[in-house]
Amino acid sequence: MAETKTVLVPEGLAGERVDAAVARLLGLSRSKAADLAGCGAILVNSAAVAKSAKVVAGDLLEVTIPSPTGGPRVIPMDIPDLRIVHADDDLIVVDKPAGVAAHPSVGWDGPDVLGGLLAAGYQITTSGAAERQGIVSRLDVGTSGLMVVAKSEYAYSRLKQAFRTRTVDKTYHTLVQGLPDPLVGTIDAPIGRHPSYDYKFAVMDSGRASVTHYELIEAFRAAALLEIHLETGRTHQIRVHFSALRHPCVGDLTYGADPVLAKRLGLERQWLHAVGLGFEHPGTGEYVSFESPYAPDLELALEKLAG
Repeated sequence: MAETKTVLVPEGLAGERVDAAVARLLGLSRSKAADLAGCGAILVNSAAVAKSAKVVAGDLLEVTIPSPTGGPRVIPMDIPDLRIVHADDDLIVVDKPAGVAAHPSVGWDGPDVLGGLLAAGYQITTSGAAERQGIVSRLDVGTSGLMVVAKSEYAYSRLKQAFRTRTVDKTYHTLVQGLPDPLVGTIDAPIGRHPSYDYKFAVMDSGRASVTHYELIEAFRAAALLEIHLETGRTHQIRVHFSALRHPCVGDLTYGADPVLAKRLGLERQWLHAVGLGFEHPGTGEYVSFESPYAPDLELALEKLAG
């Protein structure tokens, strides 16, 4: 069954091609957005347009995305920047680059971690939904860093339980616009699916409990680098919480970031990186921890801010 998403074009994307604007706003690959425009699946103000048409601030985009065929895809190609941090009989810890999905999903035809691992010959448990078998923790396409995939059914069960009981240490770094006040704090605000845009989430009374702890690492003139520790793991949690505080993640156009600042820093995605992951190993019972360095585009953005 096809899915239709609607979104308004922000001022920062005025003058962009339709395919480029849709790719950035909905997290699709540029080629997927171009294909959708080519088959009339993208409407601008209720009219079909060519992929090269230019958008205007305030335009209403309606994008109809076909459903995936289902099941994990084996991608017969390498994912050059996908790094295996650790692998044993029970699990695989990967350092995921931006632009790679955790698993197949509606509207995404680019590479994904699960398909990449299968193509590389790794055995993954069949536990979990068909399209995300073995996936224990997920990251957005535009978020880089550490995630874990289970190889055995036992490991999958134990790791899922650890995430449910909040015994996994998840550490992120994010660059947000402005300077949060206070500089160290906790955001305790429920998150649910956005009432108007089903691809987004929002702070709302009817949402699920969501708790984010943050601490300032470094302040810049236009932004602040924060360390984040999550108690809960809601979809888009960090992005939604800081957007609600009016300090959106730099580069996160979906949640209200300034497109001009993102362009100045060379960012085409949100500045958000999963730097640390720690948990009790399901096989040995020992505590293990892993770290990930910043991706090059995130480092470059910090250099431009500092310089």
